[in-house]
Amino acid sequence: MTVEKNVEITNETGLHARPASKFVQKAGTFKSDVTIIYGEKEVNAKSIMGVLSLGVSQGNEIIIKCKGEDAETALEELVNFLHEQMAEE
Repeated sequence: MTVEKNVEITNETGLHARPASKFVQKAGTFKSDVTIIYGEKEVNAKSIMGVLSLGVSQGNEIIIKCKGEDAETALEELVNFLHEQMAEE
């Protein structure tokens, strides 16, 4: 199963350094493949170097795509993570 959702990045620093690290750790807790799509780039969301290479800033929109047995749960929890925990950063 593959699911995806567009998400706007709302925290001040975007998806950089500490927030990116926390997101990668969270993505790593799922069995599914997790991908972030930003513009023309598509990276493994479990790779800190991949996520940082995107250079996502506040106000940018990304697509989170999850494929695998826990894809729906992964997508829901990662979107909530971006909206709730990262908004507090």
